Amino acid sequence: MSALTWPDIAALACFIAAWLSYSLVIEKTAKGRSGLNALMNAYRDEWMERMLARDMRMFDAQITAALQNGTAFFASTSLIAIGATLTLLRSSEAVLPVIAELPFGIAPSRELWELKMMGLLVIFVYAFFKFAWSYRLFNYFAIMVGASPPMAEKDTPAARAFAHRAALVSADAGRHFNRGQRAFFFALGYLGWFLGPVPLVVTTLGTLIVMWRRQFASDSRKAFGP
Repeated sequence: MSALTWPDIAALACFIAAWLSYSLVIEKTAKGRSGLNALMNAYRDEWMERMLARDMRMFDAQITAALQNGTAFFASTSLIAIGATLTLLRSSEAVLPVIAELPFGIAPSRELWELKMMGLLVIFVYAFFKFAWSYRLFNYFAIMVGASPPMAEKDTPAARAFAHRAALVSADAGRHFNRGQRAFFFALGYLGWFLGPVPLVVTTLGTLIVMWRRQFASDSRKAFGP
């Protein structure tokens, strides 16, 4: 911790507080339930109910496969990011002189550089676990789609309960996917710390504004109405 200055500690605390606060608002508050992510969960229930009314469910299987493929892509990207971060962490002696030649600031000490890289590594590892679990949940969801009741039973209480359970599994997979994507976005904000504590605060706030706007003020959100 001796490599950290008080401005670094304050900026890092701001970064962590912004991430946690945004996550709590999105997932735990009434405001979050009006966001784009939460509104999509209602369509998951509607999708499952409409699926029960279809005799041929290849269309549903294709959508499920698309969800799995998108999650697998981000999980793979997380592994690439982890590998790149480990490479930079191992190459501190070669990287720091290059940073010293750049016009935007002074190269940090080796201890501070390694500490910052470890923080970035933690973010990407967290993202990988979220994407990997999301992919697994979408696998479970795919199995549930295959095991869904036949069309003749679509109006029975058991079929409706099954559709709701499948929608909940899909929503949980989407929730973990969103957390992984959130980690990627905040990783971009975290990069500001390599320029200094003040840039970290600025890039964190910029990331927060972009994500907030996409959830509550984007054209996609406006398409759902007020």
